[in-house]
Amino acid sequence: MANIKSQIKRIRQNEKRRLRNRYFKGRARTFIKKARLNIQRGSLEQAIEATRLAVSALDKAAEKGVIHKNNAARRKSRLMKRLAALQKQAAA
Repeated sequence: MANIKSQIKRIRQNEKRRLRNRYFKGRARTFIKKARLNIQRGSLEQAIEATRLAVSALDKAAEKGVIHKNNAARRKSRLMKRLAALQKQAAA
């Protein structure tokens, strides 16, 4: 444990931030997993809704600085690509 007062405060701040970041990161990961599962199953309506929630969670994580905005954009792009393939398959 640190002896310096400012360092003790910094440790407390880092812990708070770590927990906050973990919440938003985990939430995004969960929604992405659900979206991928629904896309894999082929249930179009559920896949669209799950993808919408995943995109929202990724945007929130990027907005808060938990993940980089390009990282969020890349993940959203990959999800939308899979969803578009499912929609194309359903239409055919």
